[in-house]
Amino acid sequence: MSYKRKIILLYILIGTVWILITDFLLVYLNMEIYLFVQRFKGLFFVLLTGAFIYYALGKGEQVKLLKNEKERLNTLINSMVDFVNFKDGQGRWIKVNQFGLDLFQLNHVDYRGKTDRELAEYTDFYHDALVQCYDSDEETWKSGEITRVEEKIPMPDGTTKTFETIKVPLFEANKERKGLVVIGREITERIEATQLMKASELKYRSLFHYNPELVFIVDIRGNFIEVNPKFEPLTGYEADYALGRPITEFVANKSDQQRVLAAIQKAIEERESVQTPEIVLTSKKENPHTVHCVFVPIINEEHGIQGIIGYTTDMTQTLATEEKLRTTEKLAVVGELAAGIAHEIRNPLTSLKGFVQLFQYENTKDHFIHNIMLDELERINTIVSELLVLSRPQELVFSPKNLNEMMDTILTLYHSEMNLHGVSVSIDKEDNNLIFECEPNQIKQLFLNIIKNSTEASASHIHIRTFQDGEYLGVTVQDNGCGIEKDRLKKIGEPFYSQKEKGTGLGLTVSFKIIEAHKGTIHYDSVVNEGTTVTMKFPIKRD
Repeated sequence: MSYKRKIILLYILIGTVWILITDFLLVYLNMEIYLFVQRFKGLFFVLLTGAFIYYALGKGEQVKLLKNEKERLNTLINSMVDFVNFKDGQGRWIKVNQFGLDLFQLNHVDYRGKTDRELAEYTDFYHDALVQCYDSDEETWKSGEITRVEEKIPMPDGTTKTFETIKVPLFEANKERKGLVVIGREITERIEATQLMKASELKYRSLFHYNPELVFIVDIRGNFIEVNPKFEPLTGYEADYALGRPITEFVANKSDQQRVLAAIQKAIEERESVQTPEIVLTSKKENPHTVHCVFVPIINEEHGIQGIIGYTTDMTQTLATEEKLRTTEKLAVVGELAAGIAHEIRNPLTSLKGFVQLFQYENTKDHFIHNIMLDELERINTIVSELLVLSRPQELVFSPKNLNEMMDTILTLYHSEMNLHGVSVSIDKEDNNLIFECEPNQIKQLFLNIIKNSTEASASHIHIRTFQDGEYLGVTVQDNGCGIEKDRLKKIGEPFYSQKEKGTGLGLTVSFKIIEAHKGTIHYDSVVNEGTTVTMKFPIKRD
């Protein structure tokens, strides 16, 4: 029966009862009261029924409004792809949307007035999940606050769906439980996407941060956004220092800077990788690194070029190896040359030297000229000796020797020559007992070559220091001579390269070969017009 029909029937009933009762009661009243009541009975009835009708219509509108709201609410929650459930203060289900019924397969169950634990008895498969939901509700009630939890619901196909569930507890004014609103959104795909993203990011981080070569990202203006830890060993600067700075700030010369900027611009314009020739990086260290770069654009289909990722290959060691190979080739040429002509030179050289000495004995007037000729012949003989050292491999016999004693021997032998050049010498010995395995004659020749070079470099004083550094013994020879220019430092040790007017460049080549044979190291530090420091280190024991 409709609401309108109920109102009409109720109005007829009330009107009939009013008429019958009032007429019946009026019979027992006196005439004067009867006439007064009869006069206002109709008016009173109209007012009473008008008030009733107004109340009934207002109530009807409220009922209709509530019905419409209920229908809209049902439509809303049933159309939601989220799980929606309203519970009373005891956790009993009041209203759940269709998604929730389908999720727990409770379409055949009258869920109203039942708790999660009671509904769990209707399904074996979802029993544990419903019990877990009940326990989670209790935690929310205890906290008295809105909670957000992740709840996992198993599916018949063997998969598991994860829901991000918000639970809103409602309380009466006296803090008694009033109700609970539960809204759960499935986030399974989001979690899987997040896990895939994390895995992808982990792979990226592994490739980026643990790459043995320098990898970096710059924006389209060429400013660093990110660099991997290899940046610091190559440049000497911490990675954080580079962020936000232009890449050209860490490129040594202007021509390389222009090539880098041109490569970045080309990668942006052509949207493809661009390679650069070798470029030299700036460095806080003494030896800058040379790298080969590949610039690859980072392309976002929606926003275009987002930046450039750069991959570098450190070519320093490769170039050094190539340079060493070229030096070795030169040595091979020297060896072939020496092997062919050294002996042929020495035979006539001996004859010439003998005849000059004979002329010197017979003709004392030209003694000065004869001395010059003998000196030059001796220099030729020295050059031939150096050629022979380079041409034939020598079998070295190593034995324990005292470093300081060998240095003292060389200083004693060369003392008069240093006095002739006006050079003073001082020596600082860290320890008198510096013993290491070496071929003594070669080490003496090495020390003599280094000290001789300092003497001939316009030095007025040479300071020598011997020391121990862990598993190595070391010697530094420091002079205050004319120094060596940086571009020439790179060529020291190459055959036939010499700064001296009459030098052959073979002395240092021999010295480097001695260092190499002893598995040692040699390093030059020099400032023009201030002097040169040569540091040599030798392993105490041979492997």
